Amino acid sequence: MKRYLSDNKLKIIFSLSSLILMWLTWIIAFAVVKNDLVIPSFWQTVNKVFALFGEGYFWLAFLNTLKRVAIAFAISFITGLICSAIGVLIKNFNVFLSPLITVLRTVPTMAIILILLIWTSPKIAPVIITVLVLFPMIYAQINAAIGQILQVAKVYDFSKKTKLTKIYLPMVFPYVFSQTGANLSFAIKLIISAEVMANTYVSIGGLMMEANAYIQIENLAALTLIAVIAGVIIELIFYFINRLCFKWNRVEVKND
Repeated sequence: MKRYLSDNKLKIIFSLSSLILMWLTWIIAFAVVKNDLVIPSFWQTVNKVFALFGEGYFWLAFLNTLKRVAIAFAISFITGLICSAIGVLIKNFNVFLSPLITVLRTVPTMAIILILLIWTSPKIAPVIITVLVLFPMIYAQINAAIGQILQVAKVYDFSKKTKLTKIYLPMVFPYVFSQTGANLSFAIKLIISAEVMANTYVSIGGLMMEANAYIQIENLAALTLIAVIAGVIIELIFYFINRLCFKWNRVEVKND
């Protein structure tokens, strides 16, 4: 137990050290360049963050972006879970789906955005592009978790349906849930990038495009910092939820 607590303290120390190093790098870079149009001041950027918090249009854009993140993640997760479940029930389904997954992983994002803007709108295109990128990741994560418990399931002489509902899903869920925070954080990055490319109005990506067009570097840096903070907060929330809800899944690790 003491060793476990000591490891946690070391993780906190190293994480804080990394944050301090990034902060010092920003401060030093600004001091060397001395040009707000190239590298904005850290403190001016922080002040701009708080100024944005007081603006109604910012919160509307922020909520629109988060809504797209939630929709894209939900679609990706549900689709990935369904496809993985079908793969358990139908032996060659994963082989059938493999070429599609490969195509989704390799197709250029910019090309998809340009095509989607013809077929859809700047509001819908970021959601679709995020689903196309996020779905293969989540599908692979679920399949990896299932692969780890295949040998355990073989011990039990149950039907495929029973194995799916009584063994695979209950054992896979804690592993997949532990990846949810990182996936959502990545989805924020994807959505904002797609909003920038699609020039989506009333969104964080749209505000970034506006800041870039008017050379408002402080605004751009502040919006970027807000996006990073949002991603970190989401990851921390799901990290602590995972630790509270799935303590039983780490008992063995703690005792080592």
